[in-house]
Amino acid sequence: MTLFSTTQRTDTFQPGLAWWTAIGGVWVFILVMLGAFTTSIGAGMIFLDWPLSNGSLNPDGWLSDVMMFAEHSHRLSAGLMGFITIGIWLAVWKYEARAWVRHVALSAVILVFVQAGVGGLRVLMDHLHIEMVNTSVGRIFAMLHAGLAQVYLCVLLTIALALCKPWIDSVNGSFDQKLQRLGRWCCGLLLLQLAIAAIMRHSYAGLAIPSFPMSSPEGDLLPQFWNFRIGIHFAHRLMALVLTGFLIWFAVRLWKSDPVGQGLRSGAAWMVAMLVGQIALGASAIWTLRNPYVTTGHVLLGACLLATTFGITLWIHCRGPCAKSA
Repeated sequence: MTLFSTTQRTDTFQPGLAWWTAIGGVWVFILVMLGAFTTSIGAGMIFLDWPLSNGSLNPDGWLSDVMMFAEHSHRLSAGLMGFITIGIWLAVWKYEARAWVRHVALSAVILVFVQAGVGGLRVLMDHLHIEMVNTSVGRIFAMLHAGLAQVYLCVLLTIALALCKPWIDSVNGSFDQKLQRLGRWCCGLLLLQLAIAAIMRHSYAGLAIPSFPMSSPEGDLLPQFWNFRIGIHFAHRLMALVLTGFLIWFAVRLWKSDPVGQGLRSGAAWMVAMLVGQIALGASAIWTLRNPYVTTGHVLLGACLLATTFGITLWIHCRGPCAKSA
């Protein structure tokens, strides 16, 4: 089989197109990891200019200074992500017959440029301070930048799934609408939790409650006093409890649903395993006083959990049993 089955648009499986989008899907996780590490060590403003770093694509000392390396490698990987996304869009536009896939690929290009612009504004507007909320305009854009990264991840995953062989070989299924609705709730709650986490990180509230699982060293369930940082940190913990209930409920419903094949059941098992790992990493981030590697792992696993949950939800909305076995 050739990489591209035809020079004309087709809706059949094309290995070259599938692999190219898979590379983009993997690279976005590298980009999330580098961004999380940059934030975890406080290197987001190590360079005061953008898009260059100290006026250069190869600033002096960036390979030997961990702060400079974290931020500059994040910028370089983001630039490469932009080229990969444009390449995906061009390939999909030339070879893919399904209009909705081409439109999603175009939205990925638009989103990657918006994301780059927001990242630049995070640097260029950090000097502007907002007294009312005691933060900078740049940090507001940093929160938006982190949230958009998760949306962008879901868009790339949609393209990758639509071009993979199991998707193309499957047929439209009839999954329980309650199961589909539960999946949507889980995805929405995960995006909300990741937005809360972004606000918490960029408000320097990761240790606003320095004990876990209780909210004080004395063992209080609720914090002894409140301010914005404590409130957003507590909201992150509370949402984690809500998500735990919803994701376990979703997994159990998937395991019990007749139309769900072994692939989705395995995905549900991975979803629960990631949830357990995410809780463990979140607790460890507190116990290690926000060790940057632990914190980065927590952010990265959160993105993996979103990708898994979103992928399962997308599948049960759009696909069904494999056509060859139907």
